[in-house]
Amino acid sequence: MHIDLHTHSTASDGTDTPAELVRNAAAAGLDVVALTDHDTVRGHAEAIAALPEGLTLVAGAELSCRIDGVGLHMLAYLFDPDEPELARERELVRDDRVPRAQTMVRKLQALGVPVEWEQVARIAGDGSVGRPHIATALVELGVVETVSDAFTPEWLANGGRAYAEKHELDPFDAIRLVKAAGGVTVFAHPLAVKRGEVVPEASIARFAAAGLDGIEVDHMDHDEPTTARLRGLAKELGLLATGSSDYHGSRKTVRLGEYTTDPEIYGEITRRATGAFPVPGAGGPRPA
Repeated sequence: MHIDLHTHSTASDGTDTPAELVRNAAAAGLDVVALTDHDTVRGHAEAIAALPEGLTLVAGAELSCRIDGVGLHMLAYLFDPDEPELARERELVRDDRVPRAQTMVRKLQALGVPVEWEQVARIAGDGSVGRPHIATALVELGVVETVSDAFTPEWLANGGRAYAEKHELDPFDAIRLVKAAGGVTVFAHPLAVKRGEVVPEASIARFAAAGLDGIEVDHMDHDEPTTARLRGLAKELGLLATGSSDYHGSRKTVRLGEYTTDPEIYGEITRRATGAFPVPGAGGPRPA
């Protein structure tokens, strides 16, 4: 089985619609794909309706969190999307995205970048606006060469010159809320230092003690020594070790299925979840 547990669609900051994403996942040879848009489940219905035969969808979200001034992302899988407390927190984060993005645009303008809010809003379309949309605007303007190049201290990285904070969950609250909604939590790209400051390993141990299920080990932003360290940490803390592409369509060079999760780990995630279940595809033929 080929399993990719971290992808994004136009419901947040990817470039594939949810329907395109599941069709592309099937074409890439995946058996299981998780749709984990930022702080929203808005793309799930479209993805399920278009799900090709032979591909299974894991419904999820990537929750924005912050602890001790450091931002982090918590992947949540197979939770009840209608659980009111978790739904309310997702809404608070989404509502803060527009003013936060507008603040970053103003900071960029103060730095001499000729970016306009209308440009960022056009790029975001109907998605939940975020830093990748602003980064795309910087690429369009020739300020940086790639979206990844915008995520540096010079521009949009955590604590960078144009960075602005938004409403974010405490990670311990995120773990509690997802668990109460019957879901499973995995700390996304925990040591992706190129994105900015990361939480110390002692915090990961505290998350594990609070009920964290796993950490994302195999990821494009982890080099080989980091991957090895995280795999050892997962074993030490009794956490599940996942692998995922963190696919954003054309905004990143990573391909669907470039990093994958072991089937046994996926099986354990599905066994732990009680809020929702993986959805087998029946919406159309699997691409050849």
